[in-house]
Amino acid sequence: MPELPDITLYIERLTARVVGQPLLQVRLASPFLVRTAVPPLSAAHGRVVQGFERIGKRIVFDMGDELFLVLHLMIAGRLRWRDAGAPIHKKLGLAAFDFPHGSVMLTEASSKKRAALHVIHGRAALAAVDPGGIDVLASTLEDFSAALTRENHTIKRSLTDPRVLSGIGNAYSDEILHHAGLSPARLTQKMTPDELARLHASCKTVLQKWIELLRAELGPDGFPEQVTAFHDAMAVHGRYGKPCPVCGASVQRIAYADNETNYCARCQTGGKLLADRSLSRLLKDDWPKTLSELEERALVRGRYPQPT
Repeated sequence: MPELPDITLYIERLTARVVGQPLLQVRLASPFLVRTAVPPLSAAHGRVVQGFERIGKRIVFDMGDELFLVLHLMIAGRLRWRDAGAPIHKKLGLAAFDFPHGSVMLTEASSKKRAALHVIHGRAALAAVDPGGIDVLASTLEDFSAALTRENHTIKRSLTDPRVLSGIGNAYSDEILHHAGLSPARLTQKMTPDELARLHASCKTVLQKWIELLRAELGPDGFPEQVTAFHDAMAVHGRYGKPCPVCGASVQRIAYADNETNYCARCQTGGKLLADRSLSRLLKDDWPKTLSELEERALVRGRYPQPT
Protein backbone atom coordinates (compact mmCIF):
# COMPACT_ATOMS: atom_id res chain seq x y z
CA MET A 1 0.00 0.00 0.00
CA PRO A 2 1.32 3.48 -0.78
CA GLU A 3 2.29 5.13 2.50
CA LEU A 4 3.31 8.63 3.56
CA PRO A 5 6.56 8.89 1.51
CA ASP A 6 4.84 7.51 -1.61
CA ILE A 7 1.80 9.77 -1.23
CA THR A 8 4.11 12.75 -0.64
CA LEU A 9 5.89 12.06 -3.93
CA TYR A 10 2.63 11.57 -5.81
CA ILE A 11 1.38 14.91 -4.54
CA GLU A 12 4.63 16.71 -5.35
CA ARG A 13 4.67 15.43 -8.92
CA LEU A 14 0.95 15.98 -9.48
CA THR A 15 1.30 19.53 -8.15
CA ALA A 16 4.10 20.26 -10.61
CA ARG A 17 2.15 18.85 -13.57
CA VAL A 18 -1.51 19.74 -13.13
CA VAL A 19 -2.05 22.56 -10.61
CA GLY A 20 -3.46 25.47 -12.59
CA GLN A 21 -4.65 23.12 -15.34
CA PRO A 22 -8.30 22.21 -16.05
CA LEU A 23 -9.48 18.68 -15.39
CA LEU A 24 -11.10 18.03 -18.76
CA GLN A 25 -12.85 14.85 -17.66
CA VAL A 26 -12.51 11.68 -15.61
CA ARG A 27 -12.94 8.58 -17.75
CA LEU A 28 -14.19 5.63 -15.72
CA ALA A 29 -13.43 2.02 -16.58
CA SER A 30 -15.04 0.84 -13.35
CA PRO A 31 -18.19 2.58 -12.09
CA PHE A 32 -17.55 1.03 -8.66
CA LEU A 33 -14.56 3.32 -8.14
CA VAL A 34 -16.79 6.31 -7.29
CA ARG A 35 -18.32 5.83 -3.84
CA THR A 36 -20.44 8.99 -3.67
CA ALA A 37 -23.40 10.24 -5.71
CA VAL A 38 -23.74 13.89 -4.66
CA PRO A 39 -22.09 15.97 -5.98
CA PRO A 40 -21.69 14.01 -9.21
CA LEU A 41 -18.20 13.38 -10.58
CA SER A 42 -19.08 15.56 -13.57
CA ALA A 43 -19.14 18.58 -11.21
CA ALA A 44 -15.31 18.49 -11.30
CA HIS A 45 -15.07 18.44 -15.09
CA GLY A 46 -13.70 21.65 -16.53
CA ARG A 47 -12.57 22.98 -13.15
CA VAL A 48 -8.99 24.15 -12.66
CA VAL A 49 -7.01 22.20 -10.07
CA GLN A 50 -6.14 24.54 -7.21
CA GLY A 51 -3.84 22.21 -5.30
CA PHE A 52 -3.39 18.89 -3.54
CA GLU A 53 -3.55 17.78 0.08
CA ARG A 54 -2.87 14.55 1.96
CA ILE A 55 -5.27 13.00 4.45
CA GLY A 56 -3.55 9.92 5.82
CA LYS A 57 -2.98 7.73 2.76
CA ARG A 58 -5.55 9.64 0.69
CA ILE A 59 -4.78 12.13 -2.10
CA VAL A 60 -7.08 15.14 -2.16
CA PHE A 61 -7.62 17.15 -5.38
CA ASP A 62 -8.73 20.70 -4.50
CA MET A 63 -11.00 21.70 -7.38
CA GLY A 64 -11.94 25.14 -5.99
CA ASP A 65 -15.16 26.39 -4.37
CA GLU A 66 -14.74 23.68 -1.69
CA LEU A 67 -15.16 20.84 -4.17
CA PHE A 68 -12.73 17.98 -3.56
CA LEU A 69 -11.87 14.66 -5.16
CA VAL A 70 -10.56 12.27 -2.52
CA LEU A 71 -8.65 9.29 -3.88
CA HIS A 72 -7.71 6.31 -1.71
CA LEU A 73 -5.37 3.92 -3.53
CA MET A 74 -5.77 1.19 -0.89
CA ILE A 75 -3.34 -1.74 -1.26
CA ALA A 76 -2.82 -2.17 -4.98
CA GLY A 77 -3.85 1.17 -6.47
CA ARG A 78 -1.19 3.09 -8.41
CA LEU A 79 -1.01 6.32 -10.41
CA ARG A 80 0.81 6.62 -13.72
CA TRP A 81 1.42 9.59 -16.01
CA ARG A 82 0.62 8.99 -19.68
CA ASP A 83 0.11 11.01 -22.86
CA ALA A 84 -3.10 13.00 -23.03
CA GLY A 85 -6.06 10.79 -23.92
CA ALA A 86 -4.10 7.53 -23.64
CA PRO A 87 -6.33 4.43 -23.49
CA ILE A 88 -7.10 2.94 -20.09
CA HIS A 89 -5.39 -0.39 -19.43
CA LYS A 90 -7.97 -3.08 -20.23
CA LYS A 91 -7.21 -5.37 -17.29
CA LEU A 92 -5.85 -3.11 -14.55
CA GLY A 93 -7.23 0.31 -15.42
CA LEU A 94 -9.89 1.93 -13.25
CA ALA A 95 -9.93 5.54 -14.47
CA ALA A 96 -8.10 8.29 -16.33
CA PHE A 97 -7.92 11.91 -15.17
CA ASP A 98 -7.50 13.88 -18.39
CA PHE A 99 -5.62 17.18 -18.54
CA PRO A 100 -4.63 19.22 -21.63
CA HIS A 101 -1.06 17.91 -21.70
CA GLY A 102 -1.35 14.47 -20.08
CA SER A 103 -3.51 11.90 -18.33
CA VAL A 104 -3.18 10.48 -14.83
CA MET A 105 -4.01 6.78 -15.02
CA LEU A 106 -5.35 4.92 -12.01
CA THR A 107 -4.64 1.18 -12.01
CA GLU A 108 -5.18 -1.55 -9.46
CA ALA A 109 -3.32 -4.84 -9.76
CA SER A 110 -5.74 -6.91 -7.71
CA SER A 111 -8.87 -8.96 -8.30
CA LYS A 112 -10.34 -7.18 -5.25
CA LYS A 113 -11.04 -3.65 -6.44
CA ARG A 114 -10.70 -1.60 -3.26
CA ALA A 115 -9.48 1.76 -4.55
CA ALA A 116 -12.06 4.47 -3.97
CA LEU A 117 -12.86 7.96 -5.24
CA HIS A 118 -15.12 10.30 -3.28
CA VAL A 119 -16.53 13.59 -4.58
CA ILE A 120 -16.98 15.88 -1.58
CA HIS A 121 -18.31 19.39 -1.15
CA GLY A 122 -17.33 21.48 1.86
CA ARG A 123 -14.47 21.51 4.33
CA ALA A 124 -16.63 19.98 7.03
CA ALA A 125 -17.43 16.99 4.84
CA LEU A 126 -13.76 16.67 3.91
CA ALA A 127 -12.75 16.65 7.58
CA ALA A 128 -15.22 13.82 8.17
CA VAL A 129 -13.12 11.41 6.04
CA ASP A 130 -10.01 12.06 8.15
CA PRO A 131 -9.45 9.17 10.62
CA GLY A 132 -7.80 11.67 12.95
CA GLY A 133 -4.22 10.47 13.23
CA ILE A 134 -1.56 13.12 13.83
CA ASP A 135 1.04 14.11 11.24
CA VAL A 136 4.15 12.63 12.81
CA LEU A 137 6.52 14.78 10.76
CA ALA A 138 4.94 17.93 12.20
CA SER A 139 4.33 16.54 15.68
CA THR A 140 5.98 17.43 18.97
CA LEU A 141 7.20 14.68 21.28
CA GLU A 142 4.39 15.55 23.69
CA ASP A 143 1.68 15.19 21.03
CA PHE A 144 3.25 11.99 19.73
CA SER A 145 3.51 10.42 23.20
CA ALA A 146 -0.07 11.36 24.06
CA ALA A 147 -1.42 9.86 20.83
CA LEU A 148 0.59 6.66 21.14
CA THR A 149 -0.25 5.96 24.77
CA ARG A 150 -3.92 6.95 24.70
CA GLU A 151 -4.72 3.24 24.39
CA ASN A 152 -2.60 0.22 25.28
CA HIS A 153 -1.71 -1.68 22.11
CA THR A 154 1.45 -3.07 20.56
CA ILE A 155 3.69 -0.43 19.01
CA LYS A 156 3.23 -2.06 15.61
CA ARG A 157 -0.55 -1.75 15.79
CA SER A 158 -0.43 1.83 17.03
CA LEU A 159 2.03 2.97 14.36
CA THR A 160 -0.27 1.63 11.63
CA ASP A 161 -3.54 2.83 13.18
CA PRO A 162 -4.77 5.81 11.11
CA ARG A 163 -6.61 7.11 14.18
CA VAL A 164 -3.25 7.45 15.95
CA LEU A 165 -0.71 8.40 13.27
CA SER A 166 -1.34 9.61 9.74
CA GLY A 167 0.00 7.74 6.72
CA ILE A 168 2.16 4.99 8.21
CA GLY A 169 1.50 1.39 7.17
CA ASN A 170 3.08 -2.04 7.36
CA ALA A 171 6.29 -1.31 5.46
CA TYR A 172 7.44 1.87 7.13
CA SER A 173 6.38 0.76 10.60
CA ASP A 174 8.82 -2.16 10.25
CA GLU A 175 11.58 0.21 9.19
CA ILE A 176 10.84 2.70 11.98
CA LEU A 177 10.83 0.02 14.68
CA HIS A 178 14.12 -1.41 13.42
CA HIS A 179 15.70 2.04 13.37
CA ALA A 180 14.48 2.68 16.93
CA GLY A 181 15.60 -0.77 18.14
CA LEU A 182 12.16 -1.55 19.55
CA SER A 183 10.09 -4.72 19.53
CA PRO A 184 6.89 -4.54 17.46
CA ALA A 185 5.15 -6.40 20.30
CA ARG A 186 6.02 -3.91 23.05
CA LEU A 187 2.91 -2.33 24.58
CA THR A 188 2.64 1.42 24.19
CA GLN A 189 1.59 2.19 27.76
CA LYS A 190 4.64 0.31 29.06
CA MET A 191 7.10 2.35 27.01
CA THR A 192 9.57 4.50 28.91
CA PRO A 193 9.99 8.22 28.14
CA ASP A 194 13.32 7.38 26.51
CA GLU A 195 11.69 4.76 24.26
CA LEU A 196 8.94 7.17 23.24
CA ALA A 197 11.52 9.85 22.40
CA ARG A 198 13.57 7.33 20.43
CA LEU A 199 10.53 6.14 18.50
CA HIS A 200 9.40 9.69 17.75
CA ALA A 201 12.86 10.59 16.41
CA SER A 202 12.98 7.38 14.32
CA CYS A 203 9.58 8.12 12.77
CA LYS A 204 10.81 11.49 11.56
CA THR A 205 14.23 10.23 10.48
CA VAL A 206 12.99 7.19 8.55
CA LEU A 207 10.08 8.90 6.81
CA GLN A 208 12.16 11.93 5.80
CA LYS A 209 14.99 9.70 4.62
CA TRP A 210 12.63 7.81 2.33
CA ILE A 211 11.01 10.95 0.97
CA GLU A 212 14.45 12.25 0.02
CA LEU A 213 15.56 8.88 -1.36
CA LEU A 214 12.48 8.62 -3.57
CA ARG A 215 12.96 12.18 -4.81
CA ALA A 216 16.55 11.40 -5.74
CA GLU A 217 15.56 8.18 -7.54
CA LEU A 218 12.88 9.94 -9.60
CA GLY A 219 15.02 12.91 -10.52
CA PRO A 220 13.53 16.35 -11.23
CA ASP A 221 11.05 15.22 -13.89
CA GLY A 222 10.12 11.62 -13.05
CA PHE A 223 6.72 10.36 -11.99
CA PRO A 224 6.46 7.53 -9.43
CA GLU A 225 5.41 4.31 -11.11
CA GLN A 226 6.02 2.00 -8.15
CA VAL A 227 5.71 2.23 -4.37
CA THR A 228 8.39 1.28 -1.87
CA ALA A 229 6.81 -1.66 -0.05
CA PHE A 230 9.68 -4.00 -1.02
CA HIS A 231 12.51 -1.63 -1.87
CA ASP A 232 16.02 -3.14 -1.89
CA ALA A 233 17.24 -0.37 0.43
CA MET A 234 14.88 -1.37 3.23
CA ALA A 235 16.49 -2.78 6.35
CA VAL A 236 13.96 -5.43 7.39
CA HIS A 237 10.61 -5.08 5.64
CA GLY A 238 10.17 -7.78 3.00
CA ARG A 239 13.60 -9.21 3.86
CA TYR A 240 12.67 -12.36 5.82
CA GLY A 241 15.66 -14.67 6.10
CA LYS A 242 18.10 -12.09 4.78
CA PRO A 243 20.83 -10.54 6.95
CA CYS A 244 20.07 -7.49 9.05
CA PRO A 245 22.20 -4.62 7.71
CA VAL A 246 23.18 -3.65 11.28
CA CYS A 247 24.11 -6.94 12.96
CA GLY A 248 23.95 -9.60 10.23
CA ALA A 249 21.37 -11.79 11.98
CA SER A 250 18.59 -13.24 9.83
CA VAL A 251 15.49 -11.06 9.62
CA GLN A 252 12.49 -12.72 11.25
CA ARG A 253 8.75 -12.41 10.67
CA ILE A 254 5.37 -12.66 12.29
CA ALA A 255 2.85 -13.84 9.69
CA TYR A 256 -0.84 -13.05 9.99
CA ALA A 257 -3.67 -13.10 7.44
CA ASP A 258 -2.32 -11.56 4.20
CA ASN A 259 0.39 -9.59 5.96
CA GLU A 260 3.55 -9.97 7.97
CA THR A 261 5.78 -8.02 10.32
CA ASN A 262 9.53 -8.19 9.78
CA TYR A 263 12.06 -7.51 12.53
CA CYS A 264 15.58 -8.30 13.71
CA ALA A 265 15.55 -10.31 16.92
CA ARG A 266 19.10 -9.31 17.82
CA CYS A 267 18.53 -5.56 17.31
CA GLN A 268 14.95 -5.27 18.52
CA THR A 269 13.94 -8.01 20.97
CA GLY A 270 17.12 -8.92 22.81
CA GLY A 271 17.40 -12.14 20.81
CA LYS A 272 13.87 -13.34 21.62
CA LEU A 273 11.78 -14.73 18.78
CA LEU A 274 8.23 -13.40 18.67
CA ALA A 275 5.55 -16.04 18.33
CA ASP A 276 4.21 -16.56 14.84
CA ARG A 277 0.46 -17.16 15.12
CA SER A 278 0.37 -20.13 12.77
CA LEU A 279 3.80 -21.69 13.06
CA SER A 280 4.27 -21.42 16.82
CA ARG A 281 0.86 -23.09 17.35
CA LEU A 282 1.89 -25.88 14.97
CA LEU A 283 5.29 -26.50 16.54
CA LYS A 284 4.24 -25.79 20.17
CA ASP A 285 7.15 -26.87 22.40
CA ASP A 286 9.40 -27.27 19.37
CA TRP A 287 9.07 -23.57 18.56
CA PRO A 288 12.49 -21.93 19.20
CA LYS A 289 12.31 -19.19 21.81
CA THR A 290 15.54 -17.35 20.96
CA LEU A 291 17.57 -16.40 17.92
CA SER A 292 20.47 -18.51 19.19
CA GLU A 293 18.24 -21.59 19.41
CA LEU A 294 16.88 -20.95 15.91
CA GLU A 295 20.39 -20.54 14.48
CA GLU A 296 21.54 -23.73 16.22
CA ARG A 297 18.62 -25.67 14.74
CA ALA A 298 19.34 -24.18 11.34
CA LEU A 299 22.89 -25.51 11.47
CA VAL A 300 21.64 -28.97 12.40
CA ARG A 301 18.75 -29.13 9.92
CA GLY A 302 20.22 -26.97 7.21
CA ARG A 303 17.20 -24.67 7.09
CA TYR A 304 14.83 -22.54 9.12
CA PRO A 305 11.38 -23.92 9.92
CA GLN A 306 8.91 -22.75 7.32
CA PRO A 307 5.19 -22.16 7.80
CA THR A 308 2.81 -24.15 5.63
